[in-house]
Amino acid sequence: MTPAPTAQSASSAPRTTDRLDALVAGVREVVGRGLPPDPTAYLVGERLAPHLGAPDLLTAEQRQSDPDRYRQHLLHAEHDGSFSVVALVWLPGQGTSVHDHVSWCTTGVHEGREQERRYRLVPAARADGAARLVATADVVSEQGEFCGFAPPGDIHRVWNPGPSTAVSLHVYGADISRLGSSVRRVYALPADR
Repeated sequence: MTPAPTAQSASSAPRTTDRLDALVAGVREVVGRGLPPDPTAYLVGERLAPHLGAPDLLTAEQRQSDPDRYRQHLLHAEHDGSFSVVALVWLPGQGTSVHDHVSWCTTGVHEGREQERRYRLVPAARADGAARLVATADVVSEQGEFCGFAPPGDIHRVWNPGPSTAVSLHVYGADISRLGSSVRRVYALPADR
């Protein structure tokens, strides 16, 4: 298992909108409660949901894609490193490798749809055997839908299965401006599907 490559980032000084500022304030309130990761991820999703699909959430620059791979735009990194908000822009067919995360995460589809395959890691049966991944769920999320998760048990891959661009918002319990990515590790293991 090797570290993941960092997705392309936008400029280091992101521009903001009034709606994005309202979203950040809502996330800040939830994170400030100091709850465990799972309820934090869920409650952040409740704050994210009303903004998904709103035309005034992102600037045109924050919706720009990359022809070679999905593009990451850092929208906000909290001054104390407690959370970050990122927009991911996916052209049709673009996706991630199988990976897990450094922290809790909440994702919501802003435009288009995303497909996700979730996995669990099965340890090697024998000392000379290899671990493998077992697919546990396939989920298609449409505009306005969100989900949250926290390590462990957060192994997945995500891609845009649709014919048009997809945009999703991701809120991570980590400082993405410092880390560059939320990915803890990439899995290059056999998977059952």
